[in-house]
Amino acid sequence: MDRIERAGKGEFGESYAGIEVDQEQVRAIVFRKPSAAFDDFIRKSAEDACVVVRDADHSARELAVWHDRVLADLPYWAHRGVRIVSIGARHDGKGVEVGARDAEEARRELLARYGATAPLIFQPADPVRPLPAPTSRIAPPPSI
Repeated sequence: MDRIERAGKGEFGESYAGIEVDQEQVRAIVFRKPSAAFDDFIRKSAEDACVVVRDADHSARELAVWHDRVLADLPYWAHRGVRIVSIGARHDGKGVEVGARDAEEARRELLARYGATAPLIFQPADPVRPLPAPTSRIAPPPSI
C-alpha cells in the first residue's frame, strides 16, 4: 500500500485520489481517475494483497488546489460572515469538504464565487472547542 501511495502521489499524481484500508474485509481500496498505466502499476505492486480499484471524480492534486484556494480565502469568508470551521479533501476524490456553521449559506456563497462546478461538499459543523486543561490532583510528597 505504501508503494502504491508513494507512486500515486508522485508518478501518477494526475490520477491518484487516495487510499482506504478496509480492515474488516482485509483489503485496500485505491481511488483514482481511470489510468491504464496506474492500474498496471497497482496490479503489479499488489502482489498477493487484495486491492480494489475504484473510480474517482478528481485527483488528490486537483483537490489540493481547491483546498488551498478556499483556505487562502478564509479572511474573505470571515469578513462576509460565512463561518467556515473545517476544510479537507476527501480521499475518495469526490471533492473538498467544507464544514460551516450554516452549510446552505456557505454553499450559496462559495459556489457563487467559485462556480457551480467547483468540487465542494458542504457539511454543517460547529466550531472546535478545545478541551479544558486537566487539573492537577497530585498530592504533595509526604513529610519526613
